[in-house]
Amino acid sequence: MKIFKVALLSALLASACLSQAQDNPQTNLPRTKITAGMYVIDTQVAATAEQRSTGLMFRPQMPQGEGMLFVFDFPSEQCFWMKNTLLPLTAAFVADDGTIVNLADMKPLTTESHCSSKPVRFVLEMNQGWFAQKGIKAGFKLRGPAFKNQ
Repeated sequence: MKIFKVALLSALLASACLSQAQDNPQTNLPRTKITAGMYVIDTQVAATAEQRSTGLMFRPQMPQGEGMLFVFDFPSEQCFWMKNTLLPLTAAFVADDGTIVNLADMKPLTTESHCSSKPVRFVLEMNQGWFAQKGIKAGFKLRGPAFKNQ
């Protein structure tokens, strides 16, 4: 019986720690630079399934000029939602060569799906309005080590 109680207590503590970790933003992701014309974007790279599923959740702010680049293994229709995401964001769905396929403004704390208009491997999330303020639209080409345009 004592072993059962110890196992139960361990499971409860592990569950509490996991729950707390899921309520905190991820901060130790690799970074890369992307250029959008004359603008340099400092991006955190979410390349694993776990990193992509957490994304920018629970962050109260993101500095201007920073973003998150989601990298998938192969091109497919990518859909994003904003569950537990506190910031209004714009998602740029990006082809292998760095061309923005489409943009989607996303409201915080919603589960509405925002999808790429064709298969892509990359999604770049920025503060909402960043792309519009810079005049960046679908068809614009981003440059960086992740894209096949180097």
